[in-house]
Amino acid sequence: MSEPRSAPTVGQVVLGRRLLDLRERAGLKREDAARILRVAPATVRRMEMAEVGFKIPYLQLLLKAYGVPEDEAEAFVQLAEEANRPGWWQRFHDILPGWFSMYVSLEGAASLIRSYEPHFVPGLLQTEDYARGVLRSGAIGQTSPDDIERHVALRMQRQQLLTRPDAPRFWVVMDETALRRPVGGPEVMRAQLQRLIEAASLPNVTLQIAPFENGPHPGTYGPFVLFRFAMSELPDMVYSEYLTGAVYLDARAEVATHLEVMDRMAAQAATAQRTKEILRDLCKEL
Repeated sequence: MSEPRSAPTVGQVVLGRRLLDLRERAGLKREDAARILRVAPATVRRMEMAEVGFKIPYLQLLLKAYGVPEDEAEAFVQLAEEANRPGWWQRFHDILPGWFSMYVSLEGAASLIRSYEPHFVPGLLQTEDYARGVLRSGAIGQTSPDDIERHVALRMQRQQLLTRPDAPRFWVVMDETALRRPVGGPEVMRAQLQRLIEAASLPNVTLQIAPFENGPHPGTYGPFVLFRFAMSELPDMVYSEYLTGAVYLDARAEVATHLEVMDRMAAQAATAQRTKEILRDLCKEL
């Protein structure tokens, strides 16, 4: 049986869905594929659901049984070998929960990330000192100095995706609360506000603040993130975090509800231009 991982890479998820599609197109059930491999049907299901890495000999047998031409099968195997390689974030496995490993993988593969944050500045836009202040509050449950510094390093490396050549579009709606809550003192907050102003000037970043004066809005239940991907095998997905874990939603009805709420919040929040003015005004107050 293939070795399980704390969380699959996006490549494994995509290839697992392709493998399922190939099996169904071949008119075979999981039990049929299991007999070919001489394993339990659960093993085939785990491969298709990306719950385990791809065992290449198994993959080759299945592709042959599904009638995949030799050149296409070889290309599939090469992609599987790449997908099986640990993501860069695996270097942080000592402090990275399995439920968040998947988030980092999805974040790196998304073409559009829409985020609502009511409490803190989103991790992709935090300065080191601000991130350190948030982490010292015990928000991650690990407050040793070494753990905190590892988390800060991970967060800073994640931010590189916003300036890479194929950077995703990042669209954030943030409650004014997140900017009014002091983290690390005035100097830290001033630097953080400057960071937000700089980020808002990036062509792929849209930042909106939901001011107090605008009253309640439909997203006040809690933070969430919407992912959209260029790969057809991956549906839109919602990430919602709670104190000790997170849920990933891809059912159409649930995603559509979150998308509608996000659209309504964006329409109600300050425009991107007005948001820059608010950030400058907040800087002057410190």
